Amino acid sequence: MDFEIRGNRTVAQGPKRLVRERAEYFRLVDQGFSGKEASQLVGIHERTGREWRNGRMDPARSRPPARPERAACSGTPGRYLGQDERIHIADRLREKASVRMIAAELGRSPSTVSREIRRNSTVDPRGRRHYRPHAAHARAEARRPRPKPGEIGRNPRLRDFIQDRPARKWSPEQICQAPRDTFPERPEMHVVHETVYQALYVQGRGELRRELAAALRTGRARRKPNRQAGCRQRRFATPMVMISERPAEAEDRAVPGHWEGDLIIGKDGASAIGTLVERATRYVMLPHLPRGRTAEQVRDALVETVQTLPTHLVRSLTWDQGAEMAAHGSFTVATGVPVYFCDPASPWQRGSNENTNGLLRQYFPKGTDLAVHGPEHLAAVAAELNGRPRKTLGWETPAERLHKLLAA
Repeated sequence: MDFEIRGNRTVAQGPKRLVRERAEYFRLVDQGFSGKEASQLVGIHERTGREWRNGRMDPARSRPPARPERAACSGTPGRYLGQDERIHIADRLREKASVRMIAAELGRSPSTVSREIRRNSTVDPRGRRHYRPHAAHARAEARRPRPKPGEIGRNPRLRDFIQDRPARKWSPEQICQAPRDTFPERPEMHVVHETVYQALYVQGRGELRRELAAALRTGRARRKPNRQAGCRQRRFATPMVMISERPAEAEDRAVPGHWEGDLIIGKDGASAIGTLVERATRYVMLPHLPRGRTAEQVRDALVETVQTLPTHLVRSLTWDQGAEMAAHGSFTVATGVPVYFCDPASPWQRGSNENTNGLLRQYFPKGTDLAVHGPEHLAAVAAELNGRPRKTLGWETPAERLHKLLAA
């Protein structure tokens, strides 16, 4: 054996080509060893050997040598089956070879060969299916050119049926349901609403009259592209400092003083309560917002709350990109506490705060007016949460953990 068998198979090997292992595996199988035994001797997982046997092999190794009379058609891309491969499939089907065996000989996936036989076979008058390689190749070549005409463009009756509905203020989804009810036995008349949208919006198709787009409820003549997270407009006047720039000591919770913040919102968005959670101790504070949740009101409440703490216990604040933090620059100037912002739609980056907000909903249910809770009640709720033993703190309470830090 001219290769070293890997002793440790519990560690991922990365994108490593196992050419010699594969050759040795098949040599052992040809000698009569079982797949499990050959896998153990070569030092590969049994599933890897099974995949090799089932046809997912290296095409450079497993593709049969080209025969002179079956030269591949020039210009055929490697990702598509060529005419020589289709002839090989037809020959082996006449010899009653299995799909997996044919796929292994061609170095193709078994699903590729199975799909080729299913899509490009012809049916005789008796209903029997036959795979004829030249007819299959011609059919595949005719199917390949792009762009293709749409379903509506190829079916004048369907086009006329659809064009009559938008003028009656039907939505594309309602339009597509009508042919299913009117022509239940004609699948060529059944399309999905995305097909209608493409016929209206895609330039150059001309499948439906352009003026029909004005009958849509949106009134748009083209699609409105989805805004990507990386193309967001500038949110605040003061540039945001993202969470990726937050100190490493905040990430591992080794040093206290790094806080996470958010708001819980009351009925109809008319009231709110601020929530602050210290990452290392899970200590909770609830800033009072009696007059609303504008950026200035949230800033003033946070400044008042932060100034009640020792300086060494307030090192940073992490928030989402809510509009209530638009005044984060003036908050940092007033307190000296930098504010870091989470990535869009990433609540797990403030996991402790999200968990705490869920606990607080036991005291402040959704759909209720939060303005009725005064600062004394908020302090009592925070004290009750800070007095609960936490498994993540070794069953200490947040208040006990914070007291130790203050004493130190």
